[in-house]
Amino acid sequence: MNAVPVKTEVSTHAQRSATFNIESLRAITGQSQLLIVVERLEDWASYLPSEDLITAQDYLENPLQSTAGKRVQVINLCRSYRYLGHGYYCSLLAEARGHNVIPSVKTISELTRKSLYSLSLDDLDKRLEHALRDHPYDDTEGFTLTLYFGQTDLAPLQDLARQVFEAFPAPILLVEFRKRDSWHIAGIKTGSMTRLRDHQQDQFAQSLDSFSRKIWRQPRSRRTFRYDLAILHDPQEALPPSNRTALENFIRVGQQLGVDVELIEKKDYSRLAEYDALLIRETTSVDNHTYRFAKKAESEGLVVMDDPASILRCTNKVYLTDLLKRHGLGMPATEVLYKERPDELEQVARRLGFPLVLKIPDGCFSKGVIKVQNAQEMQEAASTLFEHSVLLLAQEYLYTEYDWRIGVLNRKPIFACQYFMSKGHWQIYNHKATAADINGECRTLAIHDAPKAVVDLAVRTANLIGDGLYGVDLKQSGDRVVVIEVNDNPNLDAGIEDAWLQDDLYVLLLEEFIRRLDVKRRGLAS
Repeated sequence: MNAVPVKTEVSTHAQRSATFNIESLRAITGQSQLLIVVERLEDWASYLPSEDLITAQDYLENPLQSTAGKRVQVINLCRSYRYLGHGYYCSLLAEARGHNVIPSVKTISELTRKSLYSLSLDDLDKRLEHALRDHPYDDTEGFTLTLYFGQTDLAPLQDLARQVFEAFPAPILLVEFRKRDSWHIAGIKTGSMTRLRDHQQDQFAQSLDSFSRKIWRQPRSRRTFRYDLAILHDPQEALPPSNRTALENFIRVGQQLGVDVELIEKKDYSRLAEYDALLIRETTSVDNHTYRFAKKAESEGLVVMDDPASILRCTNKVYLTDLLKRHGLGMPATEVLYKERPDELEQVARRLGFPLVLKIPDGCFSKGVIKVQNAQEMQEAASTLFEHSVLLLAQEYLYTEYDWRIGVLNRKPIFACQYFMSKGHWQIYNHKATAADINGECRTLAIHDAPKAVVDLAVRTANLIGDGLYGVDLKQSGDRVVVIEVNDNPNLDAGIEDAWLQDDLYVLLLEEFIRRLDVKRRGLAS
């Protein structure tokens, strides 16, 4: 593909080094389309003409029937994004039309008030101080950095620039840095293409070229697939929700169903708009990037599992405890402990009896869970766990040889597993063990071979959370069945959870994505 220079010198028409071939991109992307919106055509005078260029007024007035059924990326380069101005309305209508737009109305709104965007700056400030250490800028009191699609030519700040762009995706961002005792971000606002100086226009063109190629990646140009599904995973995670073979199975089965499945990682946050759907196969938490991925995917209109609401509800056991109690569903006797009321520990112990289990509300994979045998152990364990959370759960201890895990998808059970306790341990996971002894053995059964009472309680519990994919953990002792927890991203490992259904397990999940995407497409077409 021969690239065409974007930027030309207005006076001499000499070609710049920055390249951006919109026409060739359109030719290879098939059902995808790029629209560049400018307030006035003369704003684009320094760049080569393009059929994909459109004025703000034309975009607002024209419903663009020609883009129906296509995936459209809108780059809004209006001079201003002020509230109820041309730039604001272009982003607003782009979202209403189902187009992916940068900047979004959310980004525009957040950047108008520091009280809104300052919540995202704390972590960035810490990285800034490290990045500018021993750098010439360290001798100044402040400076403003211009970012073009998250790119900067100041190498120490490139990683920070990418993170700022991921938090506030906008074509041009002006980031003000100030130093008191330490460096901090004093302000962020959007910039205008029309105010760029000559050398900045080259930087802008190069960054636009790079950004656009990330949107319309060439492997996707030959697509014959109905939908694109991204699977978020972490290759370095010690206990991932899906092992490597399972991820490969998703890719292989997806191809058979007409779904292009691609593995993505934390660094691919800015690429989410490329896809139709997101499946999270990394341990979720409200305070890390997995939740941000879910939120962004949902805001971009993707079908996403785990959805943000499910992550919020499942990762906190206090929420689940209240939910089960309110609906009268079976659970172990459980009480909430408060850091401010240490005197209540003895009363709770008397009501529940020893041994009992103390839990951090948002623990996972049996982390933050301690079994105590007496009052002294309870005091010591509570003191340790209260360092991480002001609320703890105290729960009666129920011994069983194994826990049940019932997989539920869209309110229907899809697999049943027995997770046996780790060798010589009282939990499924023993993080102090090594290699194969970390977790116990597993046995997978057909749903109809699992006890009906177990399956029914699992489905009723999962339905209180939502209609996504869940793994409900239960214990059965005689006729008593209780829920231990609900996992929003249950394990789907090759050789374990797929042992009974095999490829059909991946088919069930992928077909649910297809069903939801078909419903969404019909809704957009109506």
